[in-house]
Amino acid sequence: MCNPDWLRQWGEFDVTYNDTVTSENQTIYAFNHTVSRNKVKGVRVSVLSQLSESPILFVVRQKQAVLSFQVPLILRGLYQRKYPYNHVARTLCQPPTRAASETQYFFVDVSTLSTQGTNYQLRVSRVESFTLQTNKKFTFTASPSQPQYFKYVFPDGVDTVIVKVNSDMNFPCSVMSIQDIQCPVYDLDNNVAFIGMYQTMTKKGAITVQRKDFPSNSFYVVVVVKTEDEACGGPLRFYPLRPDELIDAGNRSKVLDVMVSPAINCKLHMFKCELFRLRYNHVGRSRQESLSSVEEDDYDTLDDIDSDKNIVRTKVCFTFTLECTLLVFCKAQNKKSHCFMNIATIAVFYALPVIQLVITYQTVVNVTGNQDICYYNFLCAHPLGALSAFNNILSNLGYVLLGLLFLLIVLKRDIVHNRALVRNSLNALECGIPKHFGLFYAMGTALMMEGLLSACYHVCPNYTNFQFDTSFMYMIAGLCMLKLYQKRHPDINASAYTAYACLAMVIFFSVLGVVFGKGNAAFWIVFSVIHILATLLLSIQLYYMGRWRLDSGILRRMVYIVYTDCIRQCSGPMYIDRMVLLVMGNIVNWSLAAYGLIERPNDFASYLLAIAICNLLLYFAFYIIMKLRSGERIQCLALVYILFTAVVWGFALYFFFQGLSTWQKTPAESREHNRDCILLSFFDDHDIWHFLSSIAMFGSFLVLLTMDDDLDTVQRDKIYVF
Repeated sequence: MCNPDWLRQWGEFDVTYNDTVTSENQTIYAFNHTVSRNKVKGVRVSVLSQLSESPILFVVRQKQAVLSFQVPLILRGLYQRKYPYNHVARTLCQPPTRAASETQYFFVDVSTLSTQGTNYQLRVSRVESFTLQTNKKFTFTASPSQPQYFKYVFPDGVDTVIVKVNSDMNFPCSVMSIQDIQCPVYDLDNNVAFIGMYQTMTKKGAITVQRKDFPSNSFYVVVVVKTEDEACGGPLRFYPLRPDELIDAGNRSKVLDVMVSPAINCKLHMFKCELFRLRYNHVGRSRQESLSSVEEDDYDTLDDIDSDKNIVRTKVCFTFTLECTLLVFCKAQNKKSHCFMNIATIAVFYALPVIQLVITYQTVVNVTGNQDICYYNFLCAHPLGALSAFNNILSNLGYVLLGLLFLLIVLKRDIVHNRALVRNSLNALECGIPKHFGLFYAMGTALMMEGLLSACYHVCPNYTNFQFDTSFMYMIAGLCMLKLYQKRHPDINASAYTAYACLAMVIFFSVLGVVFGKGNAAFWIVFSVIHILATLLLSIQLYYMGRWRLDSGILRRMVYIVYTDCIRQCSGPMYIDRMVLLVMGNIVNWSLAAYGLIERPNDFASYLLAIAICNLLLYFAFYIIMKLRSGERIQCLALVYILFTAVVWGFALYFFFQGLSTWQKTPAESREHNRDCILLSFFDDHDIWHFLSSIAMFGSFLVLLTMDDDLDTVQRDKIYVF
């Protein structure tokens, strides 16, 4: 085959060339344009050709870059599906220039191996709006074969900006990318993820960009429309009938707009952080004494009490053997209990792998640039160092500080009570519910750990690590229920083995639910059965105050009780109030089990937390009602705490249900829920939830701490047990 003849001609901008190319007659178009250092204009090459088995190859040769593409352009989707595009438009990379102004040349080579003439249309035009302006919206259209990208230069005094891309159309699915000023620019569906930061989007996309990451003080904003919509939660297209079958993609043009806005700068950021820090009480006092308020010598220890629940302690000042539950049961054994240290130890061993994992996640995000890994509120995500959303991490500080403050309040009460015992105060020795602070110390520690683990979760929030955000919420709910029960029932004890088994079971099902619970009928059946059985067994344990044994004869004894109490003489329940609570509890838990089995919610961790919270609220309401029925009263301070906490919880839940992101959907669909900052241009709705919920939990703890202060002058033998 002889060498083709090349036809060279000068080209002009904004002129459409209709021509024909063959294997023996090919064309080179030469263009020149003036490049200014202060004002950059883009150059865009647009080609239209008919579909042909022998494509036309277009090669654009520039000073420091070469761009090549064929028409029709074949883009691949899942399962190697092929989508042909006969209209292709590409923006040329802009080589940097040191001179104030210079003339640059580029050439467009048009060639093919087809012996038959193939028609094409070529148009080279200038992009007047190639450089984006701060706080100015620019609207454009893109498609899979006609991607768009624009340049942005950091203005003086701006170190961080937020790039926002919006569209009124959910689909087609799109990708926005932030890339350094270098050639080539990766602006096709099959290569846009090679460099820079990128994220999929439907209607909304936002990426926070820092000047320090771009030595040239500028970057490209690249927008690519994907060939298929699966990445954004769209429907899965049919399989091709034949491997090499070309599929008509249809009209996949999408109208979008882009705007770059300055984010909060470093000085203002540090000022607001300092302002936020000053709003909290500064506490730094360390606790040297033991966190247990009761010595083993303070009460009688009858060995029979471990096996016979009818044994009653002989001293008037009865104390509680149940000190620290769900995390660890500190059963007194001739020495002081150290619940705080045990919980701290468990917390450290739990938190260390969590921290390691989220750091790994964040490293992967920073290295790969794939911002689909973490489900942030990208419209209000302020980075700090390697952290992509520092505001969501900082807002968890309230849990830690208020948890520490609660520990100091409990410590003060502990010291005052111990001093009263040393003085042989009659009220301290013989009146009121015995002061026991082990669970209160555990609650304060759990609140601090909730803040730490929530901060870890928000380093990279996603589907697999959401359990970290809820683990200590389970603990807090369990500790509060056990503290309520402990107030009136000191004689029921549980071993440390039981506690660890319960904790392991909760975490085990939490992990299984995250991994296998999504739409898995077998998992939900097993969990619902276990949930109902656990509810029944716990009900029996609470109703009979631990006076029953789980052994081979339990079925025989149950049949006997049903026969004697329900058939032969049909006697009513011995403990009516307790029976009412347990019936209501079973109704609630059976309903939750039925809901889980029918609906099978994707967010299993939240479902598990809802079970714990519903049981806590039910028990708390029962406690208040029974307290008032018994002729007791709630002091003014405790009543203020209750009302204040209820109001704060109401506002907190309002912000919680705003739903700024959701890992139950695709990352692109999650970004549709993103919203701008609402507080100090730094914190979003979820940060407000962190602030308010930490205050509400702190208030709830104060309610538990003070609700029985009215009994401090009441003889213990006159306190009603329910």
